[in-house]
Amino acid sequence: LAVGSRLNFREIIVSRPKRLSREELAPFHLDLPAAYPFRDPKLPVPPVVRLDWTEVFGNANPVEIEVGFGKGLFLRTEGQRRPGTNFFGIEIVRKYQLYATTRIALLKLPNVKTTCADAKAVFREYVVPHSVDAVHVYYPDPWWKTKHKKRLLFTEEFAALIVQVVRAGGTLYFVSDVKDYFEMVTEMLATMPAFQEIDRPGDPVPTHDMDYLTNFERKFRIEGRPIYRATFRVG
Repeated sequence: LAVGSRLNFREIIVSRPKRLSREELAPFHLDLPAAYPFRDPKLPVPPVVRLDWTEVFGNANPVEIEVGFGKGLFLRTEGQRRPGTNFFGIEIVRKYQLYATTRIALLKLPNVKTTCADAKAVFREYVVPHSVDAVHVYYPDPWWKTKHKKRLLFTEEFAALIVQVVRAGGTLYFVSDVKDYFEMVTEMLATMPAFQEIDRPGDPVPTHDMDYLTNFERKFRIEGRPIYRATFRVG
């Protein structure tokens, strides 16, 4: 399918994965109670234990985190393409987390794990400082309305948490389809000494129908919408 095609995205049939049991999903999912966004505040929270990536993945390979992975196309693609790297996905919407985890489980990707959680809480409470090689943030919702500002992901607080978890010399990858949001984030990061912008890559040419960064990107590029990308060195 050529980029810029007028094919309506709704006409593209994407098969739903079969349902798997809790036991079948367990090897690809982590429960992080303190970071679960919809937990009952009246219930006690077990003591927080920092994530030991060697125990989580069973190896000492580099770890990269994707925040807001949606249907998990990036995790599935990169998990298969780079078996020597571990990928940890954080998604706040439970139905998407289950959908993506099911597909990861069907592919039996031992180097990909997911959780349903608030990324800021995960970074603050669970990730060992400077233990991650890269953070990926693709197409976060800009939440323009004032009443929705509390849901905004990319704040100075979140940027500071990225600095906390990423090793010195690690990488932040940021992509958005909203120009104003992209400019707001890149201008904010330009004021923070820990971030050095190193690239604004163009759109790679897809080699097949699913050769896109995320499902959002696939939809947007088929519609001909512009995409904005930036890569930063952290630390």
